[in-house]
Amino acid sequence: MNTMVPEQFRVIGVRRETADTVTLSLKPTNGRGRFDFAAGQFNMLYSMGRGEVPISISGDPFGTGPVLHTIRAVGEVTQALVKLKPGSTVGLRGPFGSSWPVDVAEGRDVVIVAGGIGLAPLRPAIYQILGQRQKYGKICLFYGARTPKELLFPTELKKWRSRFDLSVALTVDNADRTWKGSVGVVTTQIPRADFAPEDAIAFVCGPEIMMRYTVQALRNRGVSRDDIYVSMERNMKCAVGICGHCQLGKEFICKDGPVFSYARIEEAFLVREL
Repeated sequence: MNTMVPEQFRVIGVRRETADTVTLSLKPTNGRGRFDFAAGQFNMLYSMGRGEVPISISGDPFGTGPVLHTIRAVGEVTQALVKLKPGSTVGLRGPFGSSWPVDVAEGRDVVIVAGGIGLAPLRPAIYQILGQRQKYGKICLFYGARTPKELLFPTELKKWRSRFDLSVALTVDNADRTWKGSVGVVTTQIPRADFAPEDAIAFVCGPEIMMRYTVQALRNRGVSRDDIYVSMERNMKCAVGICGHCQLGKEFICKDGPVFSYARIEEAFLVREL
């Protein structure tokens, strides 16, 4: 398969998650079977006549159904994608990039920290871990959004919160009258969380400033630099390390990432808006 040539996929389902975010269910038009990917990888989605954008895969890596992408409308291409209806077609290249080290995490406590749309790239890792729950120690999920209405996947969050083998802490920056949970940034949940920092592995995805403070909070708890992983999706254009748009120091986010250990990119990570 030519990685530079998009394959035609048909939209078979559209689920509105928030006012500006939808999840598209895609199926290949050529009849090929299962779409294999690893949790944390992304595809390049092409809107006809508009262009391409990198979008993380947000479905179950063990699933056999359609390919899921949760997309927030933040630019011309994504605005076009979120307006698609069932029966529409999109171009797709992928999957690309590195993945969350779910296998490496076996036998250890797992801390998952998401901010806003950052829960979408982490959802495949959550699916995979919960699908093999016996292989892991304690699992803590911390998720924050600006408002209650901007929390993604509320049905799944409710289901996850009802489990006895998973700790879920939700928080919002600005509450409304219906909100009964915590108010404040997601990092405030980390200091008192029940996990063993010396044997924990952390997956972090969200806005840049949120990830920076999350890493600091995890380090303050004693989690090793080598055991903190962040997703650095930004400025990706070609997805194969040719164009150079996503170069971060010596790394190319599209092919060396988007998932990196903090130890590997600490120097560049600390440069604001690099």
